[in-house]
Amino acid sequence: MLSSSNPAVAKSPLKRRFQLWQDELEAAQSWVEHGERTPTKARYASSLVLLRDSSKGPETYLNYRRGNSPLGTVAFPGGSVEVADDVDSGIGWAGPSAAVWAKTLGIEDAALARKHLVAVIRETFEETGILLAGSDASSLIDVVPSPEWMRKREALAAQEFSFQEMLGKRGLVLRTDLLRPVVNWISPDFAHRRFNTRYFAAATPVNQTPTPLESKSPWASWVCPAKLIEERETTNLGDSIGQPNTVGRTLGELVSSGCDLILSKIALSRGCIAYLNHKRSGLAYQPRLVVEDGTFWLEIDVATLPDGVCRER
Repeated sequence: MLSSSNPAVAKSPLKRRFQLWQDELEAAQSWVEHGERTPTKARYASSLVLLRDSSKGPETYLNYRRGNSPLGTVAFPGGSVEVADDVDSGIGWAGPSAAVWAKTLGIEDAALARKHLVAVIRETFEETGILLAGSDASSLIDVVPSPEWMRKREALAAQEFSFQEMLGKRGLVLRTDLLRPVVNWISPDFAHRRFNTRYFAAATPVNQTPTPLESKSPWASWVCPAKLIEERETTNLGDSIGQPNTVGRTLGELVSSGCDLILSKIALSRGCIAYLNHKRSGLAYQPRLVVEDGTFWLEIDVATLPDGVCRER
């Protein structure tokens, strides 16, 4: 259901439904058959929607995730908020203060807001090599894909050193001013593994090129959301990825409902600038379980207007 604890919950008569993955379906059936129980505590996570413009419209960067992630088999870069992300004065910072970010995100705890921001920049660097950091509030580091940078990303992912240490050695500050909040997506109550995910968006720096982390993802690519949505009932994306758990699967079987919603909104936007400048008020979504004629669905209420001064297609 839509989260009622957040003051900025979305309200709209329009509804969208999403299919359940197989593991979600099994959990939902158990939830219904055995009665509702206390939901598993949702783990905090952060994810980044990287954007760039193209002749076909806005594009975003998706990667393949091994295993069975609640964030999806194909997802935006991101992951769990870690203990090491809990830093205050020990990390350089450019942009709104943690307190301002907390207000923007609808979070009472400024420390938690700060952890989400550190996590999204760290996870994005690990998974793509894109580093939203510079020597000051008006610069961005040049990151050219190379074996050296890949080794650093692998070592960071293996927790051989902290993100804070890496930034400190290079005199870098986090460019949180380049981030825009998109949505807060909370896993449904019945799910066995639950995330409370903050999605952010950012334009891809002109002096940086994303590449997948060699040890974690055999596939990552720029995709056109408009094309993905147009072909949502086909298996084109899954077949092009070519992994055993993607071949023959449709978009809804590969991405989370939260990712699906974001892709749909990007597909309708006029471009990166319009999408990034769209004013959002910390929308919080939690899909509710709907059973109709024996079929299970995830359902949410959605805003009547798309993001980013959008046009209907």
